[in-house]
Amino acid sequence: MTTATPFAPGLNLRGMTAPLSLSQFKLIAFDMDSTLINIECVDEIADAAGRKAEVAAITEAAMRGEIADYKESLRQRVALLKGVSVNHMQQVLTERLRLNPGAADLVKTCKAAGMKVLLVSGGFTYFTDHVRDLLGIDWTRSNVLEVANGLLTGRMVGQAWGDICDGEEKRKTLLETCQQMGILPSQAIAMGDGANDLPMMGEAGLSVAYHAKPKVREQAMVAIDEGGLDRLLEVVRP
Repeated sequence: MTTATPFAPGLNLRGMTAPLSLSQFKLIAFDMDSTLINIECVDEIADAAGRKAEVAAITEAAMRGEIADYKESLRQRVALLKGVSVNHMQQVLTERLRLNPGAADLVKTCKAAGMKVLLVSGGFTYFTDHVRDLLGIDWTRSNVLEVANGLLTGRMVGQAWGDICDGEEKRKTLLETCQQMGILPSQAIAMGDGANDLPMMGEAGLSVAYHAKPKVREQAMVAIDEGGLDRLLEVVRP
């Protein structure tokens, strides 16, 4: 493991020199929960079922890379959401979900530099669609919760690309988006906080850990441990 080099307080670089230029990149890919936004949505939905502690424990273990089968861990968590109302999900969205500091500024700056923005999440379309519209994100990929009579069934709905957006799906989506844009993966930036972000971060030209789990911080080229997402702009200059 290469030793991280402090660039500024709370900002560490590994295996690279700074500053870089945004003009070197054409795409930025974000994880959503605990990266672009302040919460883990599945944990907050579980709160309505009185199961937040149980679900949050599984989420934490999955994000730390302590659970090998991410898909199964998500199925377990979603099963515990059975019976939660869509009204509660709306309450989570309006009362608890907030953009993390610097998110809007970073996305705006990247778009102004001509970059495209991808949101790829192990979370749910109910929330990713909201964040997409809020920030003007170009593409999203996430999971669909099955609903019947206004209540969650405890299952997810299969989509054309598959059933669950896990780490491998995040990697595949990043590569497919690069191919669609006619760019190399080295022209992409990938930002995340959990172990399921590592596959896409490993393909990108620049990998960024945001207030991340230890395993992710150790492998990322840039680790933002203090401050907002826009601290990336101290490393990759507009």
